[in-house]
Amino acid sequence: LNTAGRHPTVKPIVGCEVYLAPEGRLLKKNKEEATTCHLVLLAKNHAGYLNLIKLVSQAWIDGVYYKPRIDHELLQQYHHGLIAMSACLAGELPRLVLAGKMEEASRIVSWYKNLFGEDYYIELQRHKTRLTTQNAMECYTLQKQIEPHLIGLAQKHNVKLVATNDVHFVNYEDAPAHDRLICVATNDDVTNENRKIRYTEEEYLKSGQEMTELFADIPQALATTLEIADKVEPYSLDRKPILPHFPIPAEYPGADAYLHHLTYQGAECLYREITPELKERIEMELETISGAGFSDYFLIVGDFIRAAREMDVWVGPGRGSAAGSVVAYCLGITLVDPIRYGLLFERFLNAQRVSFPDIDIDFADDGRGKVLQYVEKKYGKDHVAHVVTFGTMAARSAIKDVARVQRLPLQEAERLAKLIPDRLPDKDGKPQNITIENALRYVPELLAALKSEDPLISSTVEYALRLEGSVRNTGVHASAIIIGPDTLTNYIPLFTTKDKETGEDTLVSQFEGSLIEQVGMLKMDFLGLKTLSILKSAVETIKANHNTDIEINSLPLTDSATYELFSRGDTVGVFQFESDGMRKWLRELKPSCIEDLIAMTALYRPGPMDYIPDFIDRKHGRKTITYDLPQMEKVLKETYGVTVYQEQVMLLSREIAGFSGLEADSLRRAMGKKKPEEMEKLRLDFLKGGKDKGIDEGILKKIWVDWTAFAQYAFNKSHAASYSILSYQTGYLKTKYPSEFMAAVLSGNRNNIEEVSKYMDECKRMEINVLGPDVNESAHDFTVNRQGDIRFGMGGIKGVGYGAVDSIIQAREQNGPFKDIYDFAERVNMNTCNRKVLESLVYAGAFDSFQDIKRHQYFLPCNKDGVFLDSIMRYGSRVQEEKNKDISSLFGAGPDSLAPPDRPVPPHIDPETPEDLLKKEKEMVGIYLSSHPLDKFRFEIKHFTNHNLLQIQELLGNNRD
Repeated sequence: LNTAGRHPTVKPIVGCEVYLAPEGRLLKKNKEEATTCHLVLLAKNHAGYLNLIKLVSQAWIDGVYYKPRIDHELLQQYHHGLIAMSACLAGELPRLVLAGKMEEASRIVSWYKNLFGEDYYIELQRHKTRLTTQNAMECYTLQKQIEPHLIGLAQKHNVKLVATNDVHFVNYEDAPAHDRLICVATNDDVTNENRKIRYTEEEYLKSGQEMTELFADIPQALATTLEIADKVEPYSLDRKPILPHFPIPAEYPGADAYLHHLTYQGAECLYREITPELKERIEMELETISGAGFSDYFLIVGDFIRAAREMDVWVGPGRGSAAGSVVAYCLGITLVDPIRYGLLFERFLNAQRVSFPDIDIDFADDGRGKVLQYVEKKYGKDHVAHVVTFGTMAARSAIKDVARVQRLPLQEAERLAKLIPDRLPDKDGKPQNITIENALRYVPELLAALKSEDPLISSTVEYALRLEGSVRNTGVHASAIIIGPDTLTNYIPLFTTKDKETGEDTLVSQFEGSLIEQVGMLKMDFLGLKTLSILKSAVETIKANHNTDIEINSLPLTDSATYELFSRGDTVGVFQFESDGMRKWLRELKPSCIEDLIAMTALYRPGPMDYIPDFIDRKHGRKTITYDLPQMEKVLKETYGVTVYQEQVMLLSREIAGFSGLEADSLRRAMGKKKPEEMEKLRLDFLKGGKDKGIDEGILKKIWVDWTAFAQYAFNKSHAASYSILSYQTGYLKTKYPSEFMAAVLSGNRNNIEEVSKYMDECKRMEINVLGPDVNESAHDFTVNRQGDIRFGMGGIKGVGYGAVDSIIQAREQNGPFKDIYDFAERVNMNTCNRKVLESLVYAGAFDSFQDIKRHQYFLPCNKDGVFLDSIMRYGSRVQEEKNKDISSLFGAGPDSLAPPDRPVPPHIDPETPEDLLKKEKEMVGIYLSSHPLDKFRFEIKHFTNHNLLQIQELLGNNRD
């Protein structure tokens, strides 16, 4: 709406049909007694828009009771600049009229008239339905019933009437699709005649002619619509960037000066000397940052990253184009030297782009919450909010949803949904979105379903096609955070939701990310990166086991053993490099330096992946490296003459054609977006600039053709360099401290049993002994003993949560290891360690150290009361109950202590472990630990096979089918 309003012939009218609690938004009766009415509010001017934000936000922050509600008190506080209309049959005034409370209705009209003056209107609606259903006909009947009373009240209080029509969909033909959407939302079906929510099918955007015909007898009510539109003043929601104020020490005159000081302070620590070239680069960046008004922004980011490190929250070396800034490097925002890696500031920020610079920050996922709490404390909790996301109906879910509400048989619904492919052919070199519309062009069976003679099948596809993309739910963006200079409800509407980590209410914007930036708010991405948590865990375990301090960001990037690991493709668990395809290319490339890893990070994507064989052949001398111009060598040498990065195109355009930094960035953006007119202008500038430097036009044209062919695939080197350093760090730890690293990887993936299984297999390949879980030795995470064996963490067992593990560890730490299952049952909280938990522990082998009782004994009948496991639980509960009675009796309460209960006797068993328990073990921990179903064929496998399944898969070209 805001974008459309930029057109001179369009006047946007921002408004909201709000819920109103006549008795007060803080009063929360039971649902049947609670009265919630509708009220239409329109922003007459920018002040009204800001008040509308306040009202809508407050409704969500403290007025939610089934619905977010405002009340008369809030209206009195925030009514300026707003136009109010009495709404539909659910409005406060129409409900009083329907109830026959005419005196109260008159009083409420008077109240609104006194508050809003000439900006209060009474609505008339006529949903003259074409349906014959009781609900639809009743709606029109009630509208006609209250109309004379509304007209009378308008005359009595000198309030103008306005003709309106509820609009829930655009065209009349959309009514059936909308009906199905409502059924999806209310979990109902279209065949249910007794649905609570039914529409008249007249709730569409009627034309002026239709409204004129409907209200021909009250033309003044139609004229009022124009009056209201004329009252609305033009205003824009666009705003220049609004930054929080960063507190500056008194000795500095402002943010620019303080940023200048911190930058040079950092530069003196990071560089041996500040050369004239470095000083020129720093001054250029500072001038651009200051000119754009972003000094506070850099200080804010640098501050909370510094705070994160002080709180021992690990921060990534960089992400995205921010690593191209020397200022960011000197402030500690990034840890990648832009000078060392040839990264460009203009790729990140230049004077032609006035939007906020995009500094995305990776934090260890287990510490991200601490950083958010720091930001909230520093700037104020009402100054900080998360960002909403809107979940929409995807192709398959749209088909399934429509099929369900139409009662299409489940088998047929599944068949139709499966016709939507996982991938469609690329169009113009780019992947196509997976939509029903696109799929219809490639899947004949789906098109046949749309044209099916069975109306239930054809209508399912038809309505799914219409509803696809509709908003289905709201969520909270995983990383985006807004920070404002004061209370955010002065700028954007908010709502509240429960924080998943703390359980407390947290503020969330009602605007999604793109609109947040349009209205000038500072949005940052606080990303949780599991790899950082894995690195931290591994480093802590190395310190505990070897008393060795690993400075992860100071590792030598020249370790030959680490590059040998990459060259062997032994990179399962290594950040970015663990896929089968990447490992295949690594074995061919045999990377020998960090630049090789950076290049592979950039090349291993759809499109540029085709250039990998050429890149490898050039590295190993199987293909001659040539350069169109001698001056291209210094830019392309590290990638063996292949243009891999956007920064290379930018640098070469400067070198060859004399482009400025801004022009080079314009070239980069134009190539990426394929803008023909802009590309043609830049092509001519490139040819002219090159010829002015004495370069042959034919060579210039060839270079341009090569660039345009590959530039759409060229990658951001700043991001590739930052992430490749993370990859190297994980590879280094896997090389030097394999047990500690793999234990950290397993812990980081403990909630994904398939990943745990994969990494357990990798441990086996690495000949690292992984010991099964044990209630006397396991922690929550995977641990490493002095012999280098990994002990399975109890948190990695399916069905065993944090509370149960904490209870076991606490009991173990208080009174030592458990002697047997009886001792365990006597000491561990049986409420936290319930039957499901104990069952999972048994199947996973966590009680195997109690050698006198085998796993399947726990599930054999013990007595008439059930299996042995149940008897153990009852025994433990009774022992603990008796202990509590003994404690109470010390203080004169409770009866005398009874004799301790008898220990249940385990049932007799066959010594062999049944195969179904092995299956349960794998189900619980992801892999066979105690033995393997194929153990009895171990001799045959060893002597009669020469390839394993993974090798066969690779021989077949990684074809999993």
